[in-house]
Amino acid sequence: MPPSREPIFNLPWVVLWLALVLAAIHGVRGLLLDPDTDLQVLLWFAFVPARYGSELLIDVQFPGGVAAGIWTFVTYAFLHGDVWHIGINLVWLAAFGSPLAWRFGAGRFLAFSAVTAAAGALAHLITHVGEFVPVIGASAAISGAMAAATRFAFEDGGPLGGFRRHGPDAFKVPAAPLMRALRNPQVLAFLGVWFLLNLMFGASAFATGVADATVAWQAHVGGFLGGLLLFPLFDPVRAAPQ
Repeated sequence: MPPSREPIFNLPWVVLWLALVLAAIHGVRGLLLDPDTDLQVLLWFAFVPARYGSELLIDVQFPGGVAAGIWTFVTYAFLHGDVWHIGINLVWLAAFGSPLAWRFGAGRFLAFSAVTAAAGALAHLITHVGEFVPVIGASAAISGAMAAATRFAFEDGGPLGGFRRHGPDAFKVPAAPLMRALRNPQVLAFLGVWFLLNLMFGASAFATGVADATVAWQAHVGGFLGGLLLFPLFDPVRAAPQ
């Protein structure tokens, strides 16, 4: 029998399709939409704190009204500033979204991504209440995937832990309880580097036509903390004993 061929893209199908959707949206915006139309897309789907008043009430004068005030907690993640921005996010999506998608399955993975994107938007809103500071990009959701991966990747038998395995079984090891994970030197080192890099480079700006729509470090932190804390609610693998 001839040896089986390795797939060209060794990614979970849900990650591959999500990457293609993100790339297609960015391509349509960049190649087919004029600046005025793209501005309308951003006003409808980017997350803009000014849409909410000082009491976090939705301003219905914005396009989309109350409905957009809800869906933009997630839809902002499908928009990116430029090729560099989306390119970096696609690399990180492949690297950290794949282990999580193998573990969760497609449905749980998409739901988890939406929740961590919303957590990032909420963090951005809390720190920019009433400001016209749009936020775009999948970075908050990907940060949530990074955080979730730390809950199992460094465990014995996990892809980065001691007695590490290869293949699908590496993504099915029981996750450590949060407090035990936070005593793992590898996890602490990862968290420290991640927070340091976000403080240094997280506040990037991209000209969008609305204003300088930012990939804010606050949204990254919100997504990351959401992923770290909410991981057990989505994890189908039986937890490790305390």
